[in-house]
Amino acid sequence: MLRLCAIPICCTFALLAAGPANVLLVVNRNSSESVRIAEYYAGRRSIPASNICRIATTAAEEISREVYEKEIAGPIGAFLRSAGIGESVLYIVTTLGVPLKIAGRGGPAGDQASVDSELTTLYEQLRGRPIGRDGPIVNPFFGRRTEAFAHPRFPMYLVTRLAAYSVDEVKAMIDRSLAAVNRGRVVLDLSDDNDEPGNAWLRDAAIRLPTGRVVFDASPRVVERVQEVIGYASWGSNDKRRKSRTPGFQWLAGAIAIQYVSTDGRTFQRPPDTWNIGPWTDKSRYFAGSPQGLTADLIHEGATGASGHVYEPYLRYTPRPELLFPAYLAGRNLAESFYLSIPALSWQNIVIGDPLCSLAKNP
Repeated sequence: MLRLCAIPICCTFALLAAGPANVLLVVNRNSSESVRIAEYYAGRRSIPASNICRIATTAAEEISREVYEKEIAGPIGAFLRSAGIGESVLYIVTTLGVPLKIAGRGGPAGDQASVDSELTTLYEQLRGRPIGRDGPIVNPFFGRRTEAFAHPRFPMYLVTRLAAYSVDEVKAMIDRSLAAVNRGRVVLDLSDDNDEPGNAWLRDAAIRLPTGRVVFDASPRVVERVQEVIGYASWGSNDKRRKSRTPGFQWLAGAIAIQYVSTDGRTFQRPPDTWNIGPWTDKSRYFAGSPQGLTADLIHEGATGASGHVYEPYLRYTPRPELLFPAYLAGRNLAESFYLSIPALSWQNIVIGDPLCSLAKNP
């Protein structure tokens, strides 16, 4: 079993500077959405032209393993080799219009995965280490509170995705990442429906964060309509008392969120305005194969970053709030904060947002 490190985070920890030269931006030439988002992000973040990888693949969200290897991983790996930037690149950024998930067998030993989580392993594959398809692999950066992310110490790429319901929503998310502010509160909303480890992680997060920056709620009610939110963690639509797709927050620029929801990253297609979450027993509440909430709804409401899952990840492989939020508030960027909190790679997780988004400039 994976165990959490008990070392407290140090707010004065010196992080290695990372910038545009450490980002590889992946563009699907066959998707106008991908092209438009990539152009906007490259301009706003000054991504070097030499760090923009253009692939040609389907714009469908779900693909086969063969398509992933031939049209995504293969071309990206070849680009990194030919450009000689495999070591200097720390972050890979995909976009709306780049396939989202790889179809396959489900279950703890299945070969289903998100495209982004598979791409995290590309660093090792470029160095000749084969990565098995079945089940998750341990994230070497998980729980490394006091270590800066760097190669070759951590043999992986941190992969995030610029995606939302529309190109305009992605552009707004990018703008918010550049305006991130280190103020506001982290909302931690427990569910009293169970005694799962997820509640213990939320309690631990409340202990690790500054008292004045936490809204911690262990009551039966669902926390909604909070002002000046910089972070959010909850059971989302798995909380039986939750009746709406979003919590109705006023999100600050730079705000990030996680939910213990197994299929919240399943699609970035916009549901009908009349659609709402519901129980698995009510087929009328299904959208894109599930009645559960959607990560894209949090971005639509104003979050700047969020995690999600394209297929069932199992609770133990979801992001850990007690690792994520202290790291982010202490100055780590969005990509490092999320991946420090995610136990496994080559799995179902996705991270939405600009990897360079950071609260460090406004302590």
